[in-house]
Amino acid sequence: MKELKALLPYAKPYKWWIVLATICMIIVTAASLAGPWAIRNLIQTIAIGVEVQGDLRRVTTLALVVVVIYIIRAVSKFGTDYISHYAAWNMVKEIRQHMYDRVQRMSLGYFSDKPTGELMSRVLNDTRNFEILFAHAIPTVVVNGVMLVGVFTILFSLSRVLALYTLIPIPLLAWLVIRFSKISRPLFRKNQVKVAELNAILQDNFSGIKEIKAFTQEEYESQRTGHFLKGQTKAILQALKVSNAFHPGIEFVSSLGTVIVIFFGGRLALNGALPLEDLVAFLLYLNIFYQPITALGQINEGLQQALASAERVLGVIGQEPEIQEISQPHTFDKVFGAVEFRNVSFGYVDKIPVLKDISFTVSPGETLALVGATGVGKTTIASLIPRFYDPDAGEILVDGVDIRNLALSSLRRNISLVSQDIFLFNGTVRDNIVYGSPDASEEEILAASKAANAHDFIEAMEMGYGTRIGERGVKLSGGQKQRISIARAILKDAPILILDEATSAVDTQTELLIQEALHKLKVSKTAVVIAHRLSTIQDADQIIVLKDGIISEQGSHEELMANGHLYRQLCKAQSTAATIAG
Repeated sequence: MKELKALLPYAKPYKWWIVLATICMIIVTAASLAGPWAIRNLIQTIAIGVEVQGDLRRVTTLALVVVVIYIIRAVSKFGTDYISHYAAWNMVKEIRQHMYDRVQRMSLGYFSDKPTGELMSRVLNDTRNFEILFAHAIPTVVVNGVMLVGVFTILFSLSRVLALYTLIPIPLLAWLVIRFSKISRPLFRKNQVKVAELNAILQDNFSGIKEIKAFTQEEYESQRTGHFLKGQTKAILQALKVSNAFHPGIEFVSSLGTVIVIFFGGRLALNGALPLEDLVAFLLYLNIFYQPITALGQINEGLQQALASAERVLGVIGQEPEIQEISQPHTFDKVFGAVEFRNVSFGYVDKIPVLKDISFTVSPGETLALVGATGVGKTTIASLIPRFYDPDAGEILVDGVDIRNLALSSLRRNISLVSQDIFLFNGTVRDNIVYGSPDASEEEILAASKAANAHDFIEAMEMGYGTRIGERGVKLSGGQKQRISIARAILKDAPILILDEATSAVDTQTELLIQEALHKLKVSKTAVVIAHRLSTIQDADQIIVLKDGIISEQGSHEELMANGHLYRQLCKAQSTAATIAG
């Protein structure tokens, strides 16, 4: 009931569709109950047989009435099925939308240990089972619950004694349903977990197909995928084994009711205590009486699948993002771009610090360069500024305001980011350039592309700016993807610019052109630059050298070359490497 209660709010927008479907269900039930009663009247007419002409008219009338009943039932059955499915799939859509929005709000740390395929499975596969719940399980419960009450009322009116006998198998049926529910739900939940694992491995392999082929790991990945396929197949077969044993058991116990009616009803009819037409009607209604119980047992399988999925879906919806806004966050009217770190410490994993007591200030219009060996925390600093993560200690301020007191949208709207791990969407070149500036004019798009030295190669493509670039920009070279990413950041024209290895994938000539474009931007923007090639950041206003998560050296290029140690060593090492390569 906890899972059902949590899902009910999604049904509220479609309550009148559900009411209409319920009315259709009740009409179907009433029509189904009317059929056997017509047959009872037919047998009664034949048994009495007073006058032939009148009986023929009565038989004809009964036939016409049954035709009308079956037409009404057919129309209502269509209404029941379509309307319930209409409401169900729209509710599934609402749940999927809410779930996607919820996942999208989660902090980046949430995605670090969540395979993409697993999240996709929860959004698509788990929610698909709710259609069974809304379109089949709940309507079945309503229809068969009404039918059960209606049939028993009719049976009781025909023979109180015989009706009471028919209740004998009910406790055993109830026990079977409860027992099945307790055993089956964990098994179906396990199957959903296995489906998510399978989705994760497939998504991972399809995304990394180039690496699989390059390292000739096709056979290994085939065996690994086969292992997950085998696990999922084993899980669903375990659940179905319980289910397939349950259904025959329900049918067998239900058939005991027919045996009881034959045994006791036959004796009552032979003794004249029960008219023949009532016995025939009783047998017909008895089949309908146990049909709802059997149907409820059968739909229980789908119900358990849906509830197992609901547990997983609600587990996602119920989570809160680590990065939380305060109740009344501050928003910027205008950002000047001052960035300050005050005694900031941070670690991705508890008790394993990446940054230790970091402090620095970047004034509006200045350029800060971060250098150091791999893994010293340069990218981490870049990720903390737009508040992808919160520091474990200390404060980060933009224009003197702690970013934890800022609205996330206000903060991130004023930051342009070019990451070393470039992501381009499976759309056109234009779609990717305007991603952060959807209202940009054609002139602005062209200007940004030219500034990033991307215009010429874009124009040379078959469809120009309308060329589709494939998933993650697979149809582009590394340098082309980098320049489109830079054009996207330039077009956004935010006062704070973060460049994380922004020129790592371009040739020397292109790098010089990009540096020239970025130099023009720095007149009015705060730039935080992470550069692998130290020659590109020599004109930075200040350079911070990181070592083991702390600031080892800080100053301008000239100051660090004159007084520094680690920075000077890094510059000499790169100069020597460039000479050897040349």
